[in-house]
Amino acid sequence: MKYRHSFHAGNFADVHKHVTLLALIAALQRKDKGFLYLETHAGRGLYDLHGADTHQGAEARLGIGALEAARCDSPQVRAYLDALARARGNANAPGAYAGSPVLAALSLRTQDRGVCCEIQAAECRALERALNIYPRMRAECIDGYRALNAQLPPPERRALVLIDPPYEEQADDLQRAGEAIGTALTRLANAVVALWYPIKDDRDLAPWLARMAAQLKAPALIAELWLHPRDARVGLNGSGLLIANPPYQLDAELAQWLPQLGAALGATRQGGTQVKWIAHEQH
Repeated sequence: MKYRHSFHAGNFADVHKHVTLLALIAALQRKDKGFLYLETHAGRGLYDLHGADTHQGAEARLGIGALEAARCDSPQVRAYLDALARARGNANAPGAYAGSPVLAALSLRTQDRGVCCEIQAAECRALERALNIYPRMRAECIDGYRALNAQLPPPERRALVLIDPPYEEQADDLQRAGEAIGTALTRLANAVVALWYPIKDDRDLAPWLARMAAQLKAPALIAELWLHPRDARVGLNGSGLLIANPPYQLDAELAQWLPQLGAALGATRQGGTQVKWIAHEQH
């Protein structure tokens, strides 16, 4: 696998994904009972935005850079920026960008725990170093899809699963990721499962979303943010999250803060945001 997340670290899609992830964790923590956080494609956890691997933060300037320069008073966005600042302080790395493993690790309570999977050996070793100071989170150097069967159902009987594959072959990765949602829900019917997907061409994406809507046996919504027309040929036009079993009132919360985040990132020019249910619980 040739993909490395480093170049894209901190871009607008990362920002969208990570603000939403922390909002999901906060929603789950409204209940005292602990939960398992399971991430299937974790990456290295911490990225140097001043380094060559990120091209000196080339993509981050239009993501986290734009957000830090904007005025966005949403509590969810503030929580994300605060978590990022804490991650930088903990790592003594003011030029770092924290990936989802570190941001989630910062948020876990004593009754929560996390497992982050990364199959690439070098990336996993970096992930282990990034998570070393967070006792509630551990890294595993394994195929994250296989971990679904190994880790679910957890003793806590509650879980948040983040699936974020590299999409080197988009059609194949979408297929596998959709199957992984089914696996997770078969193992734990009440699991909250968040799948990140790229918005590159609606003509390919819309049929997949329709298939997912027909296949899912749990309520599910999508939360999308795009900066370019959805069928533009620029590469990554937007960022989407399919969330199965979303926590109570998450849809209303997303509808409030997602447009604010989109505006801060420049979505009002040629882009937009949407929150839409694609599947409802079947009785």
